[in-house]
Amino acid sequence: MLEIFERLALAAGREVMRVFHAGCAVDRKSDASPVTEADRESEKIILAGLRAAFPDIPCVAEEEAAAGIMPGDLGEAFFLIDPLDGTKEFVNRRTDFTVNIALVRHGVPEVGVVFAPCSGRFFSGRPGRAESLEIDGDYTIVDRQPISVRTAAVPLAVVASRSHNTPETEAYIRDLGEAEIVSVGSSLKFCLLASAEADVYPRFGRTMEWDTAAGDAVLRAAGGTTRTLDGRPLVYGKRNQADDEDFANPHFIAEGKGLAGEAARR
Repeated sequence: MLEIFERLALAAGREVMRVFHAGCAVDRKSDASPVTEADRESEKIILAGLRAAFPDIPCVAEEEAAAGIMPGDLGEAFFLIDPLDGTKEFVNRRTDFTVNIALVRHGVPEVGVVFAPCSGRFFSGRPGRAESLEIDGDYTIVDRQPISVRTAAVPLAVVASRSHNTPETEAYIRDLGEAEIVSVGSSLKFCLLASAEADVYPRFGRTMEWDTAAGDAVLRAAGGTTRTLDGRPLVYGKRNQADDEDFANPHFIAEGKGLAGEAARR
């Protein structure tokens, strides 16, 4: 399964970069968030590949969900797809946007890939192993190295969203004391924790499950955790929520280990 995820992410990333270089119009969805040809074409590639390889596993994809296309019963396992996470970064010609594919089983993000086609950064995770992948100019994987979270640095390296920061996030970071702030877009925030480049990622802004599942899978495979503010693991497949729409996440804190964990529970 992970090999198929990696292949589809590379194919989708190639298409995203074609549109990035050619330029495209920016449309607005019902929630006023941007969507482009790159989002749509990337999603087509991923969904076609997943549905051909795994016809019995339901798919939840961002652009289909925006169009009201949702599977009925999710069962014990389903796919979560964000074909272009960080569309604002894409539109503003920044490099942090990613292609995200994840398998969720029993509410847990179990397998995931995060590919940033502009920078070439590529991460994958499955139970017990997370990796950083090196690709060449032909979108071929030429090397892979295991990664894992680190014992927190002093000062802490805190990952913050470039496009979606909030006063609550800023207050949380202040409460941590001395800290180095690392600003990055999209699901790469999880991957910086997984690859021992940062220590904690507090998210007090809105996210959807397709935004987080792939990066969260990589982080958990690397030995990290993602918990809601009451200390429970972030779960996936949330539907019929009393206070929010399907697949919306509550606020959460993702972290490596050591001092970051202690700080996150202050």
